[in-house]
Amino acid sequence: MEQLDKLDLAILQELQTNGRITVTELASRVGLSKTPCQIRMRKLEEQGYILGYVALVDQKKIGIKYVAFVQVSLSDTRTRALNAFNEAVRTVPEIEQCYMIAASFDYLLKVRTSDMDNYRRILGEKISSLPYVTQTSTFVVMEEVKDIESRFTQASGN
Repeated sequence: MEQLDKLDLAILQELQTNGRITVTELASRVGLSKTPCQIRMRKLEEQGYILGYVALVDQKKIGIKYVAFVQVSLSDTRTRALNAFNEAVRTVPEIEQCYMIAASFDYLLKVRTSDMDNYRRILGEKISSLPYVTQTSTFVVMEEVKDIESRFTQASGN
């Protein structure tokens, strides 16, 4: 991959704020004409800097209000076990994010559900039955202070 210059970084920053911006507006904001801007965007996509374009949905407005972080400890941390856990965790739609952690536990999950009852069901039926899981600890979110949606809202002035 090539080194990114100031224009590439400016394009990425603008797109992170508003992925629906027109190429003409993007070009204007970063100081390019339309065609060179399009070429740079395509190159950033081809090189994997831009992974895709998505709509950020307010999860609370669609009834997915409950957020919990779950520490997960595994009984085995050899490659085979980690791969099995990683593959299985990707099949659980309520697990929004999953990180392998260098700590006294192995993984940290961000889980979103509609309510506590639904969370308890997901924990008992899905998370606890993932391969090699021996222990979980749940941390309930009382208030979201900053997340990706708030970053977008602040940047766009909404």
